Amino acid sequence: MTQPATPTPRFDTFLKYEALTRLLFDYADAHPNLVSVDSIGKSHEGRDIWVVTLTNTATGAAIDKPAFWCDGNIHAAELTASTAVLYYLHQLVSGYGSDAKATRLLDTRALYLCPRLNPDGAELALADRPRHIRSSTRAYPFDEPPVEGLTMEDVDGDGRILTMRIPDPHGAYKKCDKDARLMVPREPGEFGGEYYRLMPEGTLKNWDGLTVKVNRDREGLDLNRNFPAFWRQEFEQVGAGPYPTSEPEVRAMVDFVIAHPNIGAGISYHTHSGVILRPMGTCSDDDMIPEDLWSYQRFSKLGEQLTGYPAVSIWHEFKYHPKEVIGGTQDWLYEHLGALFWVVEIWSPNQAADISGYKWIDWFREHPVDDELKLLKWSDEQCGGQAHVDWKPFMHPQLGAVEIGGWDKMNFWRNPPPHLREREAARFPAWMTQLALSLPKLELLRTEVRALGPDTWRVRMAVANSGWLPAYVSQRALQRKVVRGVVFEITLPQGDPAIALVSGKERIEGPQLEGHAPKQSQIAFLPSREVTADRAVAEWVVRAPKGTRLALSARADRVGTVRTEVSLD
Repeated sequence: MTQPATPTPRFDTFLKYEALTRLLFDYADAHPNLVSVDSIGKSHEGRDIWVVTLTNTATGAAIDKPAFWCDGNIHAAELTASTAVLYYLHQLVSGYGSDAKATRLLDTRALYLCPRLNPDGAELALADRPRHIRSSTRAYPFDEPPVEGLTMEDVDGDGRILTMRIPDPHGAYKKCDKDARLMVPREPGEFGGEYYRLMPEGTLKNWDGLTVKVNRDREGLDLNRNFPAFWRQEFEQVGAGPYPTSEPEVRAMVDFVIAHPNIGAGISYHTHSGVILRPMGTCSDDDMIPEDLWSYQRFSKLGEQLTGYPAVSIWHEFKYHPKEVIGGTQDWLYEHLGALFWVVEIWSPNQAADISGYKWIDWFREHPVDDELKLLKWSDEQCGGQAHVDWKPFMHPQLGAVEIGGWDKMNFWRNPPPHLREREAARFPAWMTQLALSLPKLELLRTEVRALGPDTWRVRMAVANSGWLPAYVSQRALQRKVVRGVVFEITLPQGDPAIALVSGKERIEGPQLEGHAPKQSQIAFLPSREVTADRAVAEWVVRAPKGTRLALSARADRVGTVRTEVSLD
């Protein structure tokens, strides 16, 4: 029977749910030894949330190997996040056997890839007449439609949600002197010009002919705020849900990660800003555990070098408001579980337009008009004039004569234009692979059997961590008591009274194993005291006839499991 060929997807197109599902199972059919697909739960609307397990099953089960987690598209319209995860899946599967790093990665580690954590929201964003909500499609905090105000949606049926402008002497915007297509803010104290009132494209209910209030999305959840760490109620953190993991999408991920303690690191993909974000979101670097901060800084610097994206602290450089504290996935995985975790905000139109010297969030509050002129030039020259849509008259069903146009935030801001999507996704595989290959990995050093008498034997088992990171991955994991030292077990044949354990226990908890990451520079004055801290040995004395076979194993949650047998002779 002919093996199905590896799929060849297009990365310039966003896939709807059925096509995404079919693609994942096509990979599993083509490479059953490397790829399996499982549902980890159902979304609010009942769609399966798919996780792809990637590993070479011939070298061991995924759960017996250290693992790396990667998810995307927790936010509905951030569709390039799915593309980044799918691109990595394709690179690893197609590179296995020919690319040395991809081959070693799948032989020695496991990867859990969730391309679309929020399938309902993504499907709404991809609808013929889309809506761009933040996360889940569940109505929250109230299950009732608006009875007044403006609801953002595609009014003119062109598949985009743009901006409406209406001439108004009290309007806050005017046409730019250097390019009349741009709408720019009025200056303080300015009067006597032609001004406009801007509002999102949408329809109104019960309009009084004078006041317009833009409604919040009826679907007001932000799934990234529903995780257990630093969860806060709605008055402090908008969209967080009624309680931690109240939402099925988040609960599915949390349950999966808890059931897979071999996960030592991971990345969550979002859009946009063109930046790598590292913890913490809830405290400063000064309040972090120094050793963990150093690890984050080391791997973040590596991310900068391999992706071209800058890496920054959420607390110090990526706050939505100076007085606002942001919680999310990365805080839960690190804060509660001690796994290293990053959020990547894919794509920056600013960078594409050669805008530099700005601060991430502050730019959206205020920036020079020249920046928008650069973006408009980029739209004209690189995007066929589609990133900024020319204003066109439209007879609005409630407002009457308006113009619709402006920035296409969905297709050119939240996500890169089609011809740049694969380029952005291609930035990340090298970094993810190096992160995953740095995870701790348990190796069998040797076993020893020594006769102490005619039916008495000393049995020893020695293991080592061959990874760069320690077996516990972070000091936070030790502090939170979520990881044990290496656990050795011996299994004796049952039912024979001549076989017994003389000394040692059936299960021995050994030390934490360090990795080969150097603790200090070669030119430090004091020598390292932990020359072989990556190794551990267990010893038993067994009474048994010659030729008896014993099963030995060693395991640690984030390092994997090794098994072997010895013969008493």
